[in-house]
Amino acid sequence: MFSCYSDSTADEAEDDFLYPVLTYRRYGTQYRWQLAQVFSLFGGESPPDLQGNRQFTLFPIYFQQRSPNPADNYTALMPFYGHIKNRLFRDEIFVVMFPIYSQTHRRDMVTDNYLYPIFDVHRGDGLRGWEVWPLVGNEHKDVTMRTNGFGEIEIIPGHDNFFALWPIHFSQNTGIGSENPSRYRADLPFYSLLRSPQRDSTSVLWPFFTWVDDRGQKYREWQMPYPVVVISRGPGKTTTRFWPLFSRSHNESLETDYYLWPLYRYDGIHADPLDYGRTRILLYCFVNKKEKNLETGALLHRVDLWPLFTYQQDFNGDQRLQILAPIEPWLPGNVGVERSWSPLWSVWRAETSPKRGTTSRSLLWNLYRYDKAPASRRYSFMFGLFQYQSNPEGEAVRLFYIPIVKTKPANHP
Repeated sequence: MFSCYSDSTADEAEDDFLYPVLTYRRYGTQYRWQLAQVFSLFGGESPPDLQGNRQFTLFPIYFQQRSPNPADNYTALMPFYGHIKNRLFRDEIFVVMFPIYSQTHRRDMVTDNYLYPIFDVHRGDGLRGWEVWPLVGNEHKDVTMRTNGFGEIEIIPGHDNFFALWPIHFSQNTGIGSENPSRYRADLPFYSLLRSPQRDSTSVLWPFFTWVDDRGQKYREWQMPYPVVVISRGPGKTTTRFWPLFSRSHNESLETDYYLWPLYRYDGIHADPLDYGRTRILLYCFVNKKEKNLETGALLHRVDLWPLFTYQQDFNGDQRLQILAPIEPWLPGNVGVERSWSPLWSVWRAETSPKRGTTSRSLLWNLYRYDKAPASRRYSFMFGLFQYQSNPEGEAVRLFYIPIVKTKPANHP
């Protein structure tokens, strides 16, 4: 029903009420409430550009922000009228009776939509375009320049894009003004052609039959038909695939193999200082993942056998074993599930921290429990009806929560 986590070192806290129905997150002075991923409330001190902003959202109907800077205030009652800033992957959104009219800003590009997504006109730095989707659309961008973070002038390539009867006909020229301009033509599903100094690709009856000559990545590939048969050869990529029977693909740092998909699959990354490998059987029914830092020797190891158990070892050497695990293998690393739901079905839990010198064991929701620290031990049976504890101050025994034995060390005054 409820779980609470806090870290005074990082000055953060997390509260979950019937996770993920209602959650609270705080980091420093910033906080966020959310209810059912629909209702949310955000506030607190933020980075200088968002200092003191307070947000209230009832997604996707109502959006509001109030800030000490009036220019950052916004209110939107969707779909009728309003402004939204820095939300929904856009710098600014303005709507009037959406989808009749809306305007979006993203970096330097401004897009006016009429009867979204049918009509739009967009413009930006050297860019202009229009669409009557899905009938026809055109966009042109000039070659422009900008100053990067190092104070250097860099070229922003231009492009010319045209489509008709989307997604059938495409004509695109990209990378204009760069060292790798490319030309793409397609009338799907009959053919598609890509030509550039670094890569050529030809598809017939797209996407089934394709030939690729990738001079940049140094490999050639034949797909006939994709994704059933794929053959790649070259230093940049070597692949032999006959799906779903088997596939082997690798280059200098990456490796992907499977046999009788989805029966067995292996993914690996071997690039100093990272050595990573993950083996899966029947998707997530069995997962064995190892991630090692070759410089420090630190190892992260996780093994899941659904629904029987999950085992974890983090880079600090802390270990955790849990029996049973009906959800954890499918949502690995979901802290909310592990904190709020795992105790509900964990018939056995074992945790060990070698650096802290602590150990904890629990059977049948603390029917039996054992905790060990560097200077103390504690045993508990029958949900605490019998307890034994020893520490530097002595030993103690409780029966039905009543102290019956208490001793002190021989050298205790």
